[in-house]
Amino acid sequence: MNSFALYRLPHFHHYIKVVQHGGQPLELSSVADLNGRKGFVLAPFSPTPSHPILLLQPDEVEQIEFPIGTHNPYKHLENAENEEDKKRYATIFERFHEQLEHGNFRKIVLARSSEINLQSSLPAEELFIQACQRYPHMMVVLVYTPKSGMWLMATPEILLKGDGLEWHTMALAGTMQLDASQMDFDNPPHPGEAEQIRWSQKNIQEQRYVARYIEDCLRKYGAEFNEEGPYTTRAANLVHLRSNFHFRLPQTKKLGELLDSLHPTPAVCGIPKDICRQFIIDHEAHPRGYYSGFVGPIDTQGETHLYVSLRCMQIQNNQYRLYAGGGLLADSICEQEWKETEAKMDTMKGLLYDNTTE
Repeated sequence: MNSFALYRLPHFHHYIKVVQHGGQPLELSSVADLNGRKGFVLAPFSPTPSHPILLLQPDEVEQIEFPIGTHNPYKHLENAENEEDKKRYATIFERFHEQLEHGNFRKIVLARSSEINLQSSLPAEELFIQACQRYPHMMVVLVYTPKSGMWLMATPEILLKGDGLEWHTMALAGTMQLDASQMDFDNPPHPGEAEQIRWSQKNIQEQRYVARYIEDCLRKYGAEFNEEGPYTTRAANLVHLRSNFHFRLPQTKKLGELLDSLHPTPAVCGIPKDICRQFIIDHEAHPRGYYSGFVGPIDTQGETHLYVSLRCMQIQNNQYRLYAGGGLLADSICEQEWKETEAKMDTMKGLLYDNTTE
């Protein structure tokens, strides 16, 4: 199978199909190696020989309209491994939390995965279309390469977006779950729509860490920026605290180096970054692979739409591995953090539920 990607930008009623017919995607070992590059990028949480940064060089690009579907109610899809997963998560949570209590980290993100096996495989492109219909306000991506395998994601978080002159990134952190009665599916999320939400100090502090980190990165590269927020924003059945950063870059030749500085942000890693990233690699139960990396088209002179790879599902035949994580601070509580990961996994579980009978 040729390497390809389907992606639908938020609020659009069409998606883009890019295919590389000749050769294999370029493999890069460092985010900084994206300096001056153009193509469609799939980057992991942390590059390794088995999970390199992959840059597709498409020789086919097509814009495709898709039917606007109805929004199905959110339902929780149980799986047999749930209790075993929960016990494993609690053990690892204690290991992470101990580091926070000792003051070794200010914040660290703990992720987990859960595998769902169905009797037969579901067409990946149909799942992508359903995700586009179900999550109209998120970036939806289906990407396949022989090296990475097949990944589906529906993510609300911009890592870097721009047109060569004007650029945009965001600090998205803090999570609360909404029930169906609180969600207005027919209108796009907007600042102020969930003003009744009252955020805990833990969530406020978690989001502030991310925002301050992004400020430091932008100052390092001489970017003059404006910050908007934080405000409450909705992503599917969840709400988050969000700050937007709009800025200009003196020059874009070092865009890869800026991305290397930004990624992974404290929203998916921790503070301090390098120490937290290594601790995560050493102690999480399952390698993240391309979960919590970033994905999308990159072009220093044209349009760039790079999103953090969240709400991910790795697809292999009839096996579906879901990924989710949450930021931990010293006052985090294990049960609450577990429920947050469950709520995030429901984004992809809902798609599987729609295609299985009760």
